[in-house]
Amino acid sequence: MPEFKSFFGVVPSDQNALDLFAGEWSSQPPASRAELKAGVTPLFDDPRIAWAHHRLIEMGLEGGFANRTVLELGPLEGGHSYAIDRLGAGSVTSIEANARAYLKCLIAKETFGMPRVKFLLGDCLEYLRTTTESYEIGVACGILYHLTNPVELLDLLARRCDALFLWTVFYDPEFVAKNPVPGAKFSEALAMEHAGFRHTVHRFNYGPSLEWKGFCGGGDVFSYWMEKDDILAALGKFGFSEFRTEQHPNVHGSALMVAARKG
Repeated sequence: MPEFKSFFGVVPSDQNALDLFAGEWSSQPPASRAELKAGVTPLFDDPRIAWAHHRLIEMGLEGGFANRTVLELGPLEGGHSYAIDRLGAGSVTSIEANARAYLKCLIAKETFGMPRVKFLLGDCLEYLRTTTESYEIGVACGILYHLTNPVELLDLLARRCDALFLWTVFYDPEFVAKNPVPGAKFSEALAMEHAGFRHTVHRFNYGPSLEWKGFCGGGDVFSYWMEKDDILAALGKFGFSEFRTEQHPNVHGSALMVAARKG
């Protein structure tokens, strides 16, 4: 991994800013800036955000993200923040705990423009436990399966948000059986309870991936993955009554998209 470059004696450019974290980016720049090079995953043009936007409209949230107050958890490098901004959100409060990811979000904001987005550095769970702010839409894309008490996050989001977009991988025994490499990272199943909701979680050990500077996981050496039915049941218990869901394969496991709204 190249060392962090501290001086650029060349003509200023957006590529220079991206190159501060050369080799660490996950996200490909937006299609409108195809001349720039960073990561390879098209998160700035991610169809999942468009899916959420249209499902929320179907559930009666006129305009979807447009003009809404949005709370985004775990923006990674700002790709989804960018997409939500482009859909006309009124404001986006985006919370990232990983310091290097936070700095990449700031670079992305300066490079690609996100006038409605405010990035905050800190723990989203601590924020949700202490804030008195309420939001029209919560976005938790790629964070639930990185936690050691994932149901607490669903509980806290329900307290602060009227609608929710959730994307997560979940524990699918069929996928684990057919994919021995990710399957080898699971070590045990445990019974858990939070706020009266009983469920099963599966311990996922990060292993050698912790050594990569661009690591995108949680703050512990392991996380707990939930089962699909428990995710949906927890959302129902904590007040969401209308759902749109879609399941699809992912390189890391079976993935679930949920757009949910309170009645």
